[in-house]
Amino acid sequence: MAVPEAVRARAEALRREIEYHNYRYYVLDDPVIPDAEYDRLLRELQQIEAMHPELVTPDSPTQRVGAPPRADFGEVPHAVPMLSLDNAFDEGEVAEFDRRVRERLGVARVAYACEPKFDGASVSLRYEDGVLVRAATRGDGRRGEDVTPNARTIRTVPLRLLGAGWPRVLEVRGEVVIPREAFARLNEARRAAGEPPFANPRNAAAGSLRQLDPGVTAARPLVFVPWGFGELSEPLAPTHSASLRRLAAWGFRLSGQLETAEGVEGCLAYYRRILAQRAAFPFEMDGVVYKVDDLAACEALGATARAPRWAVAHKFPAEEAATVVEAIEPSVGRTGVITPVAVLRPVQVGGVTVSRASLHNQDEVERKDVRVGDTVIVRRAGEVIPEVVAVVRDRRPPGTRPWRMPERCPVCGSRVERLPGEAAHRCMGGLYCPAQRKGAILHFASRRAMDIDGLGEKLVEQLVGRGLVRSPADLYRLRREDLVGLERMGEKSAQNLLRAIEASKETTLARFLYALGIPQVGEATAAALARHFGDLDAVMAADVEALQQVPDVGPVVATAIHDFFREAHNREVIEALRRAGVRWPREAPAARREAPLAGRTFVLTGTLTSMTREEAKARLEALGARVSGSVSRRTDALVVGAEPGSKLARARELGIEILDEAAFLDLLARLEGG
Repeated sequence: MAVPEAVRARAEALRREIEYHNYRYYVLDDPVIPDAEYDRLLRELQQIEAMHPELVTPDSPTQRVGAPPRADFGEVPHAVPMLSLDNAFDEGEVAEFDRRVRERLGVARVAYACEPKFDGASVSLRYEDGVLVRAATRGDGRRGEDVTPNARTIRTVPLRLLGAGWPRVLEVRGEVVIPREAFARLNEARRAAGEPPFANPRNAAAGSLRQLDPGVTAARPLVFVPWGFGELSEPLAPTHSASLRRLAAWGFRLSGQLETAEGVEGCLAYYRRILAQRAAFPFEMDGVVYKVDDLAACEALGATARAPRWAVAHKFPAEEAATVVEAIEPSVGRTGVITPVAVLRPVQVGGVTVSRASLHNQDEVERKDVRVGDTVIVRRAGEVIPEVVAVVRDRRPPGTRPWRMPERCPVCGSRVERLPGEAAHRCMGGLYCPAQRKGAILHFASRRAMDIDGLGEKLVEQLVGRGLVRSPADLYRLRREDLVGLERMGEKSAQNLLRAIEASKETTLARFLYALGIPQVGEATAAALARHFGDLDAVMAADVEALQQVPDVGPVVATAIHDFFREAHNREVIEALRRAGVRWPREAPAARREAPLAGRTFVLTGTLTSMTREEAKARLEALGARVSGSVSRRTDALVVGAEPGSKLARARELGIEILDEAAFLDLLARLEGG
């Protein structure tokens, strides 16, 4: 059955409109319709093409999602070779390039087109009559691989050129790259899925482009940025820069840093400016490229067997370099997490001398198999901490051994533990370890812990720096004369702080447990422990099995609590705090009294005026309730504050009890009072 002309016309109109909005969104970063409207247009086109498959064209926006997986890649000959570029590594080599160009052309001065040299995968896109017909990799420069189905999935590759005036045959060459932020998200997702992360954006772009399943390519955040041309049925403009700028009107996303410069001085000024801004660019770049702008002059200059004589790449200082691992040291952070750090033979990376690089955790050390004595590739990007990217295995000396995390903290000698399900190892001497001292004291004094008003970060730094405080127990030994000489600490401020420290001695078991900074133990868990055991000694003596009897305490949390109290250094600090007068009323263990809301599930929504959401949650949990983040058929009651969200409608739909703030406060008053 023939397709009605109105349907055919509507499909064509939808294709044009969708591609226009793709251009606004992906190229100009300036959408003019909301996402929902775009989705509606795309769905309508998908429905038309599903009903009339004969209307599906290679340039339809619906084809960007990917084609069926392929068995292999076919070869594509390049009518105009995709040559490499000669490199210049310093200003002298750039000046020598300019001298050769001027002498061959017989001129005193040359204008150059200057562009960033993006670090990705080179691709040639062939358009015939404005429609993309083929995409190929660089390959050996003469023949590349056919990656047309994959290139169609890249949103910044026009399937049909916009505007008008393009030549019948147009080969646009450029780089397929991945933005830095998108690359970080991609690697984070790969780690979460148990897959090895990509070493760098270049590898990720090249690997994404050469997938046999275009659906995989479609899921990757690829961007195409043009930098040149292959076969053209007619010239676009007299100069390279003007030719590239014509592409913007046809739907391509240009780099935004294309400039022209006069002579070698102008080129070097461009280089210095781009190098200074390098870390701020969204894409990785490893240099800039200078091209003779006059295309007739380029033709006269010609090329060698591997590179054009009219262009050169001025490389940035390397962001990757090879060096030797001289030691691997465990570094203890302020939260107790221990990070393996490679001590390196100093090497220049990205213009900076690098002598240390993070190895992240034991799993990463094992995955990369980094050993003392290995030659490694070190990478530094912008201001990011250098990291070891890979080991050069064929340079490994004999007799090396795998590195293992120490069993004792290198700073304080406390035990090192790795909790189930965590990648990090931790020093368990949280109250004692000097590396954790500032963080432990700040947490101990915080409002929801011991609530020592006036003990801020600057003051803690001074107290620790002068050796006045080595553990939280030392706070209770401070005297007026210790404080008055400190920066911004006068007589009155000292007295106020000492009063706040003295007042903090009267606390609750829940607050004290939270103040200790036990890994995995927040306010709610601390309250549950206090409610269940009623006494600190009982908590400290409990084994993992007994701790798991506490509501919402699973094996990971129970192990963290047990390991914390098993560490002798922590027990010593706790005993010192007790001797200093820190005390709390003894509570009746939950085993001897039934929690009034035990077995009931509450959900909170909106803003409460009388307390924070966290305080409301803690008070409900203290009464034995479970507080969930979502409404379901198992929810017993919804507490509603001002400006509630969709949870209220869901609760009404399910017939769940709804408590406004007044009713909630009344419930707390009745249950907490008796």
